[in-house]
Amino acid sequence: MGKTLKFIDFLSTWSGRLCAWSIVALTLLISWEVFSRYALGTPHAWVFDGSAMLYGLLFMMAGAYTLAAGGHVRGDVLYGFFPPRLQAGIDLTLYVAFFIPGVFAMAWAGWTFAADSWVINEHSSISADGPPIYPFKTIIPVAGFLLLLQGFVEMARCYVCLKQGKWPARLGDVEEVDVEKLKEMVHVRDEDIAALDKYVTGDAHDDKRRPQP
Repeated sequence: MGKTLKFIDFLSTWSGRLCAWSIVALTLLISWEVFSRYALGTPHAWVFDGSAMLYGLLFMMAGAYTLAAGGHVRGDVLYGFFPPRLQAGIDLTLYVAFFIPGVFAMAWAGWTFAADSWVINEHSSISADGPPIYPFKTIIPVAGFLLLLQGFVEMARCYVCLKQGKWPARLGDVEEVDVEKLKEMVHVRDEDIAALDKYVTGDAHDDKRRPQP
């Protein structure tokens, strides 16, 4: 099971890094079009569609990579002070209630859109000689599938954290908010955070039931 989770992590990271090169292609395309339009007087209508597709590729395929690296936006100002088990409980609840249904719906709808686009040989209608859209629409179910797989990996991480009391290691491509610096700013001690952990594990209720000396 561990090898499978690591492989999905690798797949998400590899796909994200590979598609990140689209930003280079987008930069070169726009630079060439600006030169062609203003220096040579030969603009190309399809460049607008091409730039939108390249940016869309980067945006869609970055989802699983960012999730694998722990880089998605969250309320770290509060969340970072919670003990690991409480963080894992919150994350697992949100994954089950919102993430999995939402991403599954996106992948399913994306598959339908892509299939219809291939059947009708869809081309862009923005310009007179628009480029084909069906390869770009295929990215939607692919990105949704990768994001769904990575979501199951994150749920497994939550389970491990609930069992062991600490988060398993992940890739270090993205740095999270400096929680230690936040602790200093708001004067929160590790002992205060550890006290919250008792309410997650149930130790606080056990302490109340113990007879006092």
